[in-house]
Amino acid sequence: MNRTVETLLREATARLTGIGDTPRLDAELLLCHAIDRPRSWLFAWPEQILEGEAVRRFDKLVEERLRGVPIAYLVGRREFWSLDLEVTPDTLVPRPETERLVELALERLPPDSRGWVADLGTGSGAIALAIARERPALQVVGIDQSGAACRVATGNAHRLGLGNAHFVRGHWASALAPSRLLMIVSNPPYVEEGDPCLSRGDLLHEPRSALTAGRDGLTAFRTLLPSAVAALQAGGWLLVEHGEEQGRVVEALLRGAGLQEVSDHTDLAGRPRVAIGRVAASAAS
Repeated sequence: MNRTVETLLREATARLTGIGDTPRLDAELLLCHAIDRPRSWLFAWPEQILEGEAVRRFDKLVEERLRGVPIAYLVGRREFWSLDLEVTPDTLVPRPETERLVELALERLPPDSRGWVADLGTGSGAIALAIARERPALQVVGIDQSGAACRVATGNAHRLGLGNAHFVRGHWASALAPSRLLMIVSNPPYVEEGDPCLSRGDLLHEPRSALTAGRDGLTAFRTLLPSAVAALQAGGWLLVEHGEEQGRVVEALLRGAGLQEVSDHTDLAGRPRVAIGRVAASAAS
């Protein structure tokens, strides 16, 4: 049966209600992908009749979304910091709350900053690429233990024309030279193993290694901190994203690693989200 654009969207929205927070938007994005049209076309032609292969593609995408597959994986794209990023099941889906980490980083990097910044556990390269775009005089290196993720991030850098962003495979900051970096940023895995949220929604389909970090969710912080602090130059900053219940303990870990000016910052929803600290300015470089 032939159906109009609006009918398809209305039916899909009803089916997707309860799957994620934005069923209508999800339906629109999936239909745009199925017919290779921008969202503006949907609004301009709601009575356009669709049929055949386009409808079959759309129905298949809706079925996948009903299984919990993230929209970003189904359409192969996700916007972050106004950057159109390719994402795959090899990478974590960039989330809006992580933009707070970028904001805090840029506040501590003057527009004319020169030198090197590292993004540990870079995934699709979202954080590294946002900083590279906003601070073109900097060189930004993204590190990830997944070679597939590094290839996705490298492809994003090339497509966006950001020649000051580089991606390499590695284990946190272990490959970085000591006392060289202006800043290190990271959105490491911080979900507790066994957390029920891992079996629901988008998280069920995202790479587990990018989500979980030990029984208390803090293993990655404990692992990356020594090499990260050693790689920072005197006065260099470390910024890490964390879960909303982890702020105080992550602050304590940063202080225990010898960092100063430690503080915690909320995201736009008012939830504790990013802990920061600084190497003493008098430290030897």
